[in-house]
Amino acid sequence: MTPIACGLAIDFLALNGRNNALRRGDVAGYGRRAIRRPPMPRRLDHFVVCVHDLERAALDWRRLGFSLTPTGMHPFGTSNRLAQFADNFVELLAVTDEAAVPAATPGHFSFAAHNRDFLKEAEGMSMLVLHSTDAHADAARFRANGIGAYAPFDFGRDAVLPDGGTARVAFSLAFATDPAMPGIAFFTCQQRHPPELFWKPEYQRHANGAARVIEIVMSAEEPAAHRDFLERLMEGPAELAPGGLTVGDSDNRVTLLGPSELARRLPGLASSPSPRFCAARLAVADLDATRRALESNGVGFATTGGVLLIPPVATHGLALELVEQEAS
Repeated sequence: MTPIACGLAIDFLALNGRNNALRRGDVAGYGRRAIRRPPMPRRLDHFVVCVHDLERAALDWRRLGFSLTPTGMHPFGTSNRLAQFADNFVELLAVTDEAAVPAATPGHFSFAAHNRDFLKEAEGMSMLVLHSTDAHADAARFRANGIGAYAPFDFGRDAVLPDGGTARVAFSLAFATDPAMPGIAFFTCQQRHPPELFWKPEYQRHANGAARVIEIVMSAEEPAAHRDFLERLMEGPAELAPGGLTVGDSDNRVTLLGPSELARRLPGLASSPSPRFCAARLAVADLDATRRALESNGVGFATTGGVLLIPPVATHGLALELVEQEAS
């Protein structure tokens, strides 16, 4: 993928009056001073797969055996559908209202503009998201650590419930970027609503047995050159290995691979001179059952050892590694 211009920004707060961003009364506690807490080890919250046609992508992901939420509409020109798991999810995202995408201003990251510009080059994973209990504190910490001089972003939207009703859900985001990783971005996500309004068992049952996102795989020419940024982002030490590095525990891991290790792990995947997201690893309940579900839908895949690999062409730009969930 060709490097994409980064550094886009927008003053979202100035748009609250016209774009239905998070209002003070949307959720209890919004508008109060953030509570300072010591940093906790980061866990994977979700990742964004940016696509041109949301409904076409939804059909393709359902063919892979994923159940998806109804379409959610953001107040800044994007829409999504989610594949939920117990405590994280996949976000399929498209720009659906170009006129509502905010223009850029310094100091305020533009989620919608970032994904719009990502799509000028290719579909695929555009952003990695980490769980947060205090996104405003994250934004301050990112600024202090030199990985994100952006204001936090608060917004709300309506979510469609399994019974067809709607509920107001609200989020706070804190963004981080690295000039050495142009075209991709990171943020933390805090949910500011009762959990039961968002997390629904009906949306978490998947024909392919998918249970959780456990690892994100990235590529870079020199993985060690990005160690400092990833350690600051994940708030944990990186483990160096020949041709790559990892940050996080076995269930919440970011792995960065150089060209030779990428070719070994993901054979046939084209390398890129610029860092990018290449694959996501998901745990499934029963790998044999997953294999049968994919075969019944005519999905092509490869199997290496205990890993079932779905190529990027089937997912709109991101390889999927499916592995059997370890017994707890």
